[in-house]
Amino acid sequence: MQIVHDYHVLHAIPELDRQLPKTLSYLKSQLSALKCRVFSPAQGAICAFFDFKMPDCIAFRADMDALPIREQTSLPWQSRHPGVMHACGHDGHTAILLELARRIDKKDVLPHNVLLIFQPAEETDGGAESICQAGVLNTYKVRAIFGLHLWPGLPKGQFFSRGGTLMSRSCGITVTFSGKSVHIANAEKGLDALYACCLFLHQAERIRLSFPFRLKFGKISGGTAGNILCDRAELWGSLRAYSENDHQQLKTALNGLCTAISQKTGCRGELCFSKGYPAVRNDIELWKRVQKNCPAKQLCRAFWTADDFSFYQQQVPGVYFLLGVGDAPPLHSPEFSFDEGVLSTGADYFLHLCEQI
Repeated sequence: MQIVHDYHVLHAIPELDRQLPKTLSYLKSQLSALKCRVFSPAQGAICAFFDFKMPDCIAFRADMDALPIREQTSLPWQSRHPGVMHACGHDGHTAILLELARRIDKKDVLPHNVLLIFQPAEETDGGAESICQAGVLNTYKVRAIFGLHLWPGLPKGQFFSRGGTLMSRSCGITVTFSGKSVHIANAEKGLDALYACCLFLHQAERIRLSFPFRLKFGKISGGTAGNILCDRAELWGSLRAYSENDHQQLKTALNGLCTAISQKTGCRGELCFSKGYPAVRNDIELWKRVQKNCPAKQLCRAFWTADDFSFYQQQVPGVYFLLGVGDAPPLHSPEFSFDEGVLSTGADYFLHLCEQI
């Protein structure tokens, strides 16, 4: 089956961020045989436009970039690029959209023109935003956009989503405390930046506010020796909330905590928040049309994950789906793999959206 072959080829050549020469070369070789306009709106991106002479357009997006993970699957088509792996299913997303292109190519009539967006840098700095900034959605009169993510733990081959918030607003957070380094024999003359950082970590975990949020730190660095006070320590973490208002209130609370710890310890504290991604929020009216014409399973809750598909949703109505892959290893793990049969199911569903929405 061609879609499985596409997946095998793409899985073997994982690439990072916006540097995707082999991936783009393969896509161009496949799309060039189809009746579509192929173009690149931004670095590392490629689009295919199918013109059915209609007044508007619907769009579909696939992310293409991989992760800096050493694969441990032993698959015959495993990564040929050491230390880089498609551990988040983006190769599957891309294979689905490429198959959708072939199926659209066989159609003489569709109710809308169709734009397929193959996007870089979902795992890094948000490749979706650069595509939006290029004006592609306006140029091609896109009135709705759809995307999907392969999802372990959900029933295999079934589509899931919900109206409203599906994934969280997210950003990275870096906490830095600067103190004064002295030998521990003279500790009273120094300022312990590592202690200040640990105090921040402990108290940030205890913040209790009246809205749901997720704040965790995964890395700490500081110090040069066990008997020398640390003069500079850093924490790296991630902050998530389901609304922009909650997210801003959390940032305010954390800045206040940093100030309080600086006053308590004498160390100079600084917080830095990355821009991050908006919340993935499915348009309610578009979701209702999907449920009427191409029903998906209703999710009862949102997830703490994040995805830059949300940038498209700030421009046009959009719905993001989760395609279940059953009992598979978790995303972002070196063992991640899935039953390839779900790929054809994904292409089937997207084609149904093309015909019915």
